[in-house]
Amino acid sequence: MATFRLEIVTAEKMIFADDVNEVVAWGVEGQLGILPHHAPLMTMLQPGDLLIKKDNEEEYLAIGGGFLEVRPDKVIILADAGERAEEIDVARAEAARRRAETTLKERPPEVDTAVAEAALRRSLARLKVAERRRRKPR
Repeated sequence: MATFRLEIVTAEKMIFADDVNEVVAWGVEGQLGILPHHAPLMTMLQPGDLLIKKDNEEEYLAIGGGFLEVRPDKVIILADAGERAEEIDVARAEAARRRAETTLKERPPEVDTAVAEAALRRSLARLKVAERRRRKPR
């Protein structure tokens, strides 16, 4: 099965670098799947779960938004933040979800709604990835 190089980088570190068969991410216009030999592309990413497929194995990461670039030789994701399922602090993600929901419900005038909505999307992505890991058969 054909592969391509995938590198996922945050400002702090490289969180993933390997040859993979497919990656599925949340672009600004919806879900986006990348396979080997994909046409060159650059797009913004929304906060969400990122699916990486390699040799019949699936791995999910929580991505806090960023950019995805498809080059002829590799795919690069420059993520605002990124976490593997085992790195996610579920209690912290749940607290962030509650704070964002409260902020959106109360809508205080000093709070930017777009910022609160982005925080909610990030926390929901983290919780979704953590839940997938918890339900995954061992």
